Amino acid sequence: MPTFTYTARSFNGDLRTSTMEAGSRDDVISQLRKQRLSVVKVDQETTKKIGRGAIKTRDVVIFTRQFSTMINSGLPLVQALTILAEQTDNKALAETTKKVVFDVESGNTVADALSKHPRAFTDLYVNMVAAGEAGGILDTILMRLATFLEKNDALVRKVKGAMIYPTVIMSVAGIAIIVLLLFVIPVFESMFASVGLPLPLPTRIVIGASRFLKSYWWVIGALGIVLTFMLRKYYASPSGKLVIDRLMLKMPVLGDVLRKSAVSRFTRTLGTLISSGVSILEGLEITAKTAGNRVIQDAIMQSRASIAGGDTIAQPLQKSKVFPPMVISMISVGEQTGGLDEMLSKIADFYDEEVDAAVSNLLSLLEPIMIVFLGGVVGGMVVAMYLPIFDMINAVQ
Repeated sequence: MPTFTYTARSFNGDLRTSTMEAGSRDDVISQLRKQRLSVVKVDQETTKKIGRGAIKTRDVVIFTRQFSTMINSGLPLVQALTILAEQTDNKALAETTKKVVFDVESGNTVADALSKHPRAFTDLYVNMVAAGEAGGILDTILMRLATFLEKNDALVRKVKGAMIYPTVIMSVAGIAIIVLLLFVIPVFESMFASVGLPLPLPTRIVIGASRFLKSYWWVIGALGIVLTFMLRKYYASPSGKLVIDRLMLKMPVLGDVLRKSAVSRFTRTLGTLISSGVSILEGLEITAKTAGNRVIQDAIMQSRASIAGGDTIAQPLQKSKVFPPMVISMISVGEQTGGLDEMLSKIADFYDEEVDAAVSNLLSLLEPIMIVFLGGVVGGMVVAMYLPIFDMINAVQ
Protein backbone atom coordinates (compact mmCIF):
# COMPACT_ATOMS: atom_id res chain seq x y z
CA MET A 1 0.00 0.00 0.00
CA PRO A 2 1.48 3.41 -0.97
CA THR A 3 2.39 6.03 1.63
CA PHE A 4 1.19 9.62 1.34
CA THR A 5 2.50 12.74 3.03
CA TYR A 6 -0.22 15.25 3.84
CA THR A 7 -0.58 18.72 5.29
CA ALA A 8 -3.95 19.55 6.84
CA ARG A 9 -5.42 22.32 8.99
CA SER A 10 -7.28 21.47 12.18
CA PHE A 11 -10.47 23.13 13.45
CA ASN A 12 -8.48 25.63 15.56
CA GLY A 13 -6.30 26.60 12.57
CA ASP A 14 -3.12 24.62 13.43
CA LEU A 15 -1.26 23.00 10.52
CA ARG A 16 -0.49 19.30 10.83
CA THR A 17 1.93 17.36 8.62
CA SER A 18 2.23 13.58 8.77
CA THR A 19 2.10 10.40 6.68
CA MET A 20 -0.62 7.86 5.98
CA GLU A 21 -0.83 4.52 4.17
CA ALA A 22 -3.86 4.38 1.88
CA GLY A 23 -5.04 2.90 -1.41
CA SER A 24 -5.15 6.25 -3.22
CA ARG A 25 -4.92 10.04 -2.78
CA ASP A 26 -8.75 10.23 -2.60
CA ASP A 27 -8.77 7.74 0.30
CA VAL A 28 -6.37 9.98 2.23
CA ILE A 29 -8.56 13.04 1.63
CA SER A 30 -11.66 11.09 2.69
CA GLN A 31 -10.04 9.92 5.94
CA LEU A 32 -8.81 13.43 6.76
CA ARG A 33 -12.26 14.90 6.21
CA LYS A 34 -13.75 12.30 8.55
CA GLN A 35 -11.36 13.66 11.20
CA ARG A 36 -12.67 17.18 10.46
CA LEU A 37 -9.37 18.32 8.99
CA SER A 38 -9.11 20.76 6.11
CA VAL A 39 -6.79 19.30 3.46
CA VAL A 40 -3.99 21.60 2.29
CA LYS A 41 -1.74 19.22 0.36
CA VAL A 42 -1.41 15.45 -0.27
CA ASP A 43 1.65 13.94 -2.00
CA GLN A 44 2.60 10.31 -2.58
CA GLU A 45 6.01 9.37 -1.17
CA THR A 46 8.56 8.22 -3.76
CA THR A 47 11.33 7.37 -1.33
CA LYS A 48 12.54 3.83 -0.87
CA LYS A 49 10.79 1.65 1.66
CA ILE A 50 12.37 1.10 5.01
CA GLY A 51 14.66 -1.94 4.82
CA ARG A 52 14.25 -4.92 7.09
CA GLY A 53 17.53 -4.21 8.81
CA ALA A 54 17.02 -0.46 9.10
CA ILE A 55 15.74 -0.63 12.70
CA LYS A 56 18.05 -2.46 15.09
CA THR A 57 16.97 -4.17 18.29
CA ARG A 58 19.04 -1.69 20.30
CA ASP A 59 17.01 1.21 18.82
CA VAL A 60 13.73 -0.50 19.75
CA VAL A 61 15.01 -1.17 23.30
CA ILE A 62 15.87 2.52 23.83
CA PHE A 63 12.52 3.54 22.33
CA THR A 64 10.67 1.13 24.65
CA ARG A 65 12.46 2.22 27.83
CA GLN A 66 11.91 5.91 27.08
CA PHE A 67 8.26 5.29 26.21
CA SER A 68 7.78 3.47 29.54
CA THR A 69 9.43 6.29 31.52
CA MET A 70 7.29 8.96 29.85
CA ILE A 71 4.02 7.10 30.49
CA ASN A 72 5.05 6.45 34.10
CA SER A 73 5.69 10.21 34.46
CA GLY A 74 2.11 10.96 33.39
CA LEU A 75 2.64 12.13 29.80
CA PRO A 76 -0.27 11.40 27.40
CA LEU A 77 0.38 8.63 24.85
CA VAL A 78 0.33 10.91 21.79
CA GLN A 79 2.67 13.45 23.37
CA ALA A 80 5.10 10.73 24.48
CA LEU A 81 5.17 9.15 21.00
CA THR A 82 5.61 12.56 19.35
CA ILE A 83 8.63 13.32 21.56
CA LEU A 84 10.11 9.90 20.76
CA ALA A 85 9.66 10.48 17.01
CA GLU A 86 11.49 13.82 17.27
CA GLN A 87 14.42 12.72 19.43
CA THR A 88 15.31 9.26 18.04
CA ASP A 89 18.49 9.16 15.96
CA ASN A 90 17.23 6.33 13.75
CA LYS A 91 15.39 7.92 10.82
CA ALA A 92 13.50 4.73 9.95
CA LEU A 93 12.21 4.38 13.51
CA ALA A 94 11.32 8.09 13.59
CA GLU A 95 9.19 7.73 10.44
CA THR A 96 7.53 4.62 11.82
CA THR A 97 6.76 6.39 15.12
CA LYS A 98 5.17 9.32 13.26
CA LYS A 99 2.82 6.87 11.54
CA VAL A 100 2.02 5.31 14.92
CA VAL A 101 1.23 8.78 16.31
CA PHE A 102 -1.19 9.44 13.47
CA ASP A 103 -2.97 6.11 13.97
CA VAL A 104 -3.29 6.67 17.72
CA GLU A 105 -4.66 10.18 17.09
CA SER A 106 -7.16 8.59 14.69
CA GLY A 107 -8.58 6.47 17.51
CA ASN A 108 -6.54 3.25 17.24
CA THR A 109 -4.98 1.59 20.26
CA VAL A 110 -1.20 1.70 20.55
CA ALA A 111 -1.06 -2.06 19.91
CA ASP A 112 -3.14 -1.74 16.72
CA ALA A 113 -0.95 1.13 15.53
CA LEU A 114 2.25 -0.83 16.22
CA SER A 115 0.90 -3.96 14.49
CA LYS A 116 0.97 -2.10 11.14
CA HIS A 117 4.79 -2.02 11.30
CA PRO A 118 5.97 -5.64 11.75
CA ARG A 119 9.51 -4.79 10.61
CA ALA A 120 9.97 -2.70 13.75
CA PHE A 121 7.55 -4.30 16.23
CA THR A 122 7.16 -8.10 16.38
CA ASP A 123 4.00 -10.06 17.24
CA LEU A 124 5.40 -10.56 20.73
CA TYR A 125 5.89 -6.81 21.16
CA VAL A 126 2.38 -5.98 19.92
CA ASN A 127 0.67 -8.63 22.08
CA MET A 128 2.48 -7.50 25.22
CA VAL A 129 1.53 -3.86 24.55
CA ALA A 130 -2.09 -4.95 24.00
CA ALA A 131 -2.04 -6.79 27.34
CA GLY A 132 -0.52 -3.73 29.03
CA GLU A 133 -3.20 -1.43 27.61
CA ALA A 134 -6.00 -3.81 28.63
CA GLY A 135 -4.64 -4.11 32.19
CA GLY A 136 -3.76 -0.43 32.60
CA ILE A 137 -0.09 -1.25 33.25
CA LEU A 138 1.45 -0.26 29.92
CA ASP A 139 4.49 1.41 31.53
CA THR A 140 5.31 -1.75 33.53
CA ILE A 141 4.85 -4.00 30.50
CA LEU A 142 7.06 -1.77 28.34
CA MET A 143 9.88 -1.86 30.91
CA ARG A 144 9.56 -5.65 31.12
CA LEU A 145 9.56 -5.83 27.33
CA ALA A 146 12.73 -3.73 27.06
CA THR A 147 14.50 -6.04 29.53
CA PHE A 148 13.37 -9.07 27.56
CA LEU A 149 14.58 -7.59 24.25
CA GLU A 150 17.99 -6.79 25.75
CA LYS A 151 18.47 -10.31 27.12
CA ASN A 152 17.22 -11.95 23.93
CA ASP A 153 19.51 -9.77 21.79
CA ALA A 154 22.47 -10.64 24.05
CA LEU A 155 21.70 -14.34 23.60
CA VAL A 156 21.56 -14.04 19.80
CA ARG A 157 24.85 -12.10 19.75
CA LYS A 158 26.52 -14.80 21.87
CA VAL A 159 25.61 -17.54 19.41
CA LYS A 160 26.53 -15.44 16.36
CA GLY A 161 29.75 -14.29 18.02
CA ALA A 162 30.77 -17.91 18.55
CA MET A 163 30.66 -18.46 14.78
CA ILE A 164 32.55 -15.31 13.76
CA TYR A 165 36.01 -16.50 14.86
CA PRO A 166 36.02 -19.88 13.06
CA THR A 167 34.39 -18.30 9.98
CA VAL A 168 37.10 -15.63 9.74
CA ILE A 169 39.92 -18.16 10.27
CA MET A 170 38.55 -20.57 7.67
CA SER A 171 38.01 -17.73 5.18
CA VAL A 172 41.61 -16.56 5.59
CA ALA A 173 42.80 -20.16 5.23
CA GLY A 174 40.76 -20.60 2.04
CA ILE A 175 42.22 -17.42 0.53
CA ALA A 176 45.76 -18.52 1.47
CA ILE A 177 45.27 -21.93 -0.18
CA ILE A 178 43.88 -20.35 -3.37
CA VAL A 179 46.81 -17.90 -3.56
CA LEU A 180 49.28 -20.76 -3.13
CA LEU A 181 47.62 -22.87 -5.82
CA LEU A 182 47.25 -20.03 -8.35
CA PHE A 183 50.51 -18.12 -7.93
CA VAL A 184 53.12 -20.03 -5.88
CA ILE A 185 52.74 -23.63 -7.07
CA PRO A 186 53.06 -22.72 -10.81
CA VAL A 187 56.51 -21.19 -10.06
CA PHE A 188 57.67 -24.46 -8.53
CA GLU A 189 56.09 -26.42 -11.40
CA SER A 190 58.07 -24.51 -14.04
CA MET A 191 61.27 -24.97 -12.02
CA PHE A 192 60.72 -28.74 -11.74
CA ALA A 193 59.88 -28.98 -15.47
CA SER A 194 63.23 -27.37 -16.39
CA VAL A 195 65.12 -29.98 -14.35
CA GLY A 196 63.18 -32.98 -15.70
CA LEU A 197 63.28 -35.11 -12.55
CA PRO A 198 60.36 -37.49 -11.79
CA LEU A 199 58.07 -35.93 -9.19
CA PRO A 200 56.83 -37.66 -6.02
CA LEU A 201 53.10 -38.43 -5.73
CA PRO A 202 52.29 -35.64 -3.18
CA THR A 203 53.90 -33.06 -5.48
CA ARG A 204 51.97 -34.33 -8.53
CA ILE A 205 48.71 -34.11 -6.55
CA VAL A 206 49.34 -30.48 -5.52
CA ILE A 207 50.39 -29.49 -9.06
CA GLY A 208 47.30 -31.24 -10.45
CA ALA A 209 45.09 -29.28 -8.03
CA SER A 210 46.80 -26.06 -9.13
CA ARG A 211 46.24 -26.81 -12.83
CA PHE A 212 42.59 -27.75 -12.22
CA LEU A 213 41.92 -24.53 -10.28
CA LYS A 214 43.60 -22.37 -12.96
CA SER A 215 41.67 -24.05 -15.78
CA TYR A 216 38.26 -24.61 -14.17
CA TRP A 217 37.94 -21.91 -11.49
CA TRP A 218 34.74 -20.71 -13.19
CA VAL A 219 33.24 -24.22 -12.94
CA ILE A 220 34.01 -24.34 -9.20
CA GLY A 221 32.52 -20.86 -8.71
CA ALA A 222 29.38 -21.69 -10.71
CA LEU A 223 28.97 -25.00 -8.87
CA GLY A 224 29.29 -23.20 -5.52
CA ILE A 225 26.62 -20.65 -6.49
CA VAL A 226 24.24 -23.37 -7.75
CA LEU A 227 24.69 -25.50 -4.63
CA THR A 228 24.16 -22.47 -2.38
CA PHE A 229 20.98 -21.55 -4.28
CA MET A 230 19.65 -25.12 -4.14
CA LEU A 231 20.43 -25.41 -0.41
CA ARG A 232 18.64 -22.15 0.34
CA LYS A 233 15.65 -23.21 -1.74
CA TYR A 234 15.55 -26.57 0.04
CA TYR A 235 15.83 -24.88 3.45
CA ALA A 236 12.93 -22.56 2.50
CA SER A 237 10.65 -25.59 2.05
CA PRO A 238 8.90 -26.98 5.17
CA SER A 239 10.42 -30.46 4.82
CA GLY A 240 13.91 -29.12 4.04
CA LYS A 241 13.88 -26.77 7.04
CA LEU A 242 12.81 -29.60 9.32
CA VAL A 243 15.57 -31.94 8.04
CA ILE A 244 18.36 -29.32 8.25
CA ASP A 245 17.24 -27.98 11.65
CA ARG A 246 17.15 -31.54 13.03
CA LEU A 247 20.67 -32.19 11.70
CA MET A 248 21.91 -28.92 13.24
CA LEU A 249 20.60 -29.96 16.66
CA LYS A 250 22.35 -33.36 16.33
CA MET A 251 25.76 -31.87 15.49
CA PRO A 252 28.40 -32.33 18.20
CA VAL A 253 29.06 -29.25 20.37
CA LEU A 254 27.35 -26.80 17.96
CA GLY A 255 24.06 -28.67 18.39
CA ASP A 256 24.42 -28.27 22.16
CA VAL A 257 24.81 -24.49 21.76
CA LEU A 258 21.78 -24.27 19.47
CA ARG A 259 19.63 -26.47 21.74
CA LYS A 260 20.45 -24.51 24.90
CA SER A 261 19.94 -21.13 23.22
CA ALA A 262 16.58 -22.35 21.86
CA VAL A 263 15.50 -23.50 25.34
CA SER A 264 16.55 -20.15 26.82
CA ARG A 265 14.69 -18.18 24.14
CA PHE A 266 11.56 -20.34 24.45
CA THR A 267 11.32 -20.16 28.24
CA ARG A 268 12.10 -16.44 28.49
CA THR A 269 9.65 -15.50 25.72
CA LEU A 270 6.80 -17.61 27.08
CA GLY A 271 7.48 -16.55 30.69
CA THR A 272 7.48 -12.86 29.74
CA LEU A 273 4.24 -13.20 27.76
CA ILE A 274 2.37 -15.12 30.50
CA SER A 275 3.52 -12.73 33.25
CA SER A 276 2.32 -9.81 31.10
CA GLY A 277 -1.22 -11.17 30.87
CA VAL A 278 -1.11 -12.81 27.45
CA SER A 279 -3.10 -16.08 27.37
CA ILE A 280 -1.02 -19.25 27.38
CA LEU A 281 -2.41 -20.45 24.02
CA GLU A 282 -1.59 -17.14 22.34
CA GLY A 283 1.76 -17.05 24.11
CA LEU A 284 2.71 -20.50 22.80
CA GLU A 285 1.76 -19.51 19.25
CA ILE A 286 3.90 -16.35 19.39
CA THR A 287 6.78 -18.27 21.01
CA ALA A 288 6.67 -20.91 18.27
CA LYS A 289 7.10 -18.19 15.62
CA THR A 290 10.23 -16.86 17.37
CA ALA A 291 11.78 -20.30 18.06
CA GLY A 292 14.25 -20.09 15.16
CA ASN A 293 14.28 -23.86 14.69
CA ARG A 294 11.59 -25.95 13.00
CA VAL A 295 12.00 -28.90 15.40
CA ILE A 296 11.52 -26.59 18.42
CA GLN A 297 8.62 -24.84 16.67
CA ASP A 298 6.79 -28.12 16.01
CA ALA A 299 7.28 -29.22 19.63
CA ILE A 300 5.82 -25.93 20.91
CA MET A 301 2.82 -26.12 18.56
CA GLN A 302 2.15 -29.71 19.67
CA SER A 303 2.26 -28.42 23.24
CA ARG A 304 -0.28 -25.73 22.30
CA ALA A 305 -2.61 -28.36 20.84
CA SER A 306 -2.21 -30.38 24.03
CA ILE A 307 -3.20 -27.39 26.17
CA ALA A 308 -6.20 -26.67 23.91
CA GLY A 309 -7.28 -30.28 24.43
CA GLY A 310 -7.10 -29.93 28.22
CA ASP A 311 -3.70 -31.55 28.81
CA THR A 312 -0.43 -30.14 30.13
CA ILE A 313 2.43 -28.34 28.34
CA ALA A 314 5.11 -30.68 29.67
CA GLN A 315 3.84 -33.91 28.10
CA PRO A 316 4.25 -33.03 24.38
CA LEU A 317 7.54 -31.24 25.10
CA GLN A 318 8.83 -34.48 26.62
CA LYS A 319 7.70 -36.49 23.58
CA SER A 320 9.65 -34.18 21.24
CA LYS A 321 12.94 -35.28 22.92
CA VAL A 322 14.32 -31.79 22.29
CA PHE A 323 14.02 -30.33 25.77
CA PRO A 324 16.22 -31.66 28.62
CA PRO A 325 14.48 -33.63 31.43
CA MET A 326 15.25 -30.86 33.96
CA VAL A 327 13.32 -28.32 31.84
CA ILE A 328 10.34 -30.68 31.49
CA SER A 329 10.28 -31.33 35.25
CA MET A 330 10.48 -27.63 36.15
CA ILE A 331 7.71 -26.72 33.67
CA SER A 332 5.55 -29.51 35.10
CA VAL A 333 6.09 -28.20 38.66
CA GLY A 334 5.31 -24.66 37.47
CA GLU A 335 2.03 -25.83 35.95
CA GLN A 336 1.02 -27.69 39.13
CA THR A 337 1.86 -24.81 41.48
CA GLY A 338 0.43 -22.04 39.29
CA GLY A 339 3.80 -20.28 39.05
CA LEU A 340 4.67 -21.21 35.47
CA ASP A 341 5.87 -17.71 34.49
CA GLU A 342 8.35 -17.54 37.41
CA MET A 343 9.58 -21.07 36.72
CA LEU A 344 10.13 -20.27 33.03
CA SER A 345 12.14 -17.17 33.94
CA LYS A 346 14.35 -19.25 36.29
CA ILE A 347 14.96 -21.79 33.53
CA ALA A 348 15.87 -18.98 31.11
CA ASP A 349 18.37 -17.45 33.58
CA PHE A 350 19.97 -20.86 34.13
CA TYR A 351 20.25 -21.60 30.40
CA ASP A 352 21.73 -18.17 29.64
CA GLU A 353 24.71 -19.29 31.74
CA GLU A 354 24.64 -22.70 30.06
CA VAL A 355 24.87 -21.00 26.65
CA ASP A 356 27.98 -19.11 27.82
CA ALA A 357 29.58 -22.39 28.89
CA ALA A 358 28.56 -24.15 25.65
CA VAL A 359 29.99 -21.30 23.53
CA SER A 360 33.28 -21.49 25.45
CA ASN A 361 33.42 -25.26 24.89
CA LEU A 362 32.74 -24.78 21.18
CA LEU A 363 35.55 -22.24 20.78
CA SER A 364 38.02 -24.32 22.84
CA LEU A 365 37.29 -27.33 20.60
CA LEU A 366 37.41 -25.42 17.32
CA GLU A 367 40.82 -23.82 17.96
CA PRO A 368 42.90 -27.04 17.93
CA ILE A 369 40.81 -28.46 15.04
CA MET A 370 41.52 -25.38 12.92
CA ILE A 371 45.21 -25.40 13.82
CA VAL A 372 45.51 -29.05 12.81
CA PHE A 373 43.53 -28.42 9.60
CA LEU A 374 45.59 -25.38 8.58
CA GLY A 375 48.84 -27.08 9.49
CA GLY A 376 47.86 -30.21 7.58
CA VAL A 377 46.73 -28.45 4.38
CA VAL A 378 49.18 -25.55 4.09
CA GLY A 379 52.07 -27.44 5.65
CA GLY A 380 51.35 -30.46 3.44
CA MET A 381 51.45 -28.29 0.30
CA VAL A 382 54.76 -26.74 1.34
CA VAL A 383 56.32 -30.14 2.11
CA ALA A 384 55.03 -31.52 -1.22
CA MET A 385 56.81 -28.72 -3.06
CA TYR A 386 60.08 -29.26 -1.22
CA LEU A 387 60.24 -33.05 -1.72
CA PRO A 388 61.58 -32.73 -5.32
CA ILE A 389 64.13 -30.18 -4.11
CA PHE A 390 65.46 -32.72 -1.62
CA ASP A 391 65.65 -35.29 -4.46
CA MET A 392 67.58 -32.75 -6.59
CA ILE A 393 70.08 -32.17 -3.73
CA ASN A 394 70.57 -35.93 -3.29
CA ALA A 395 71.07 -36.35 -7.05
CA VAL A 396 73.77 -33.66 -7.09
CA GLN A 397 75.58 -35.30 -4.16
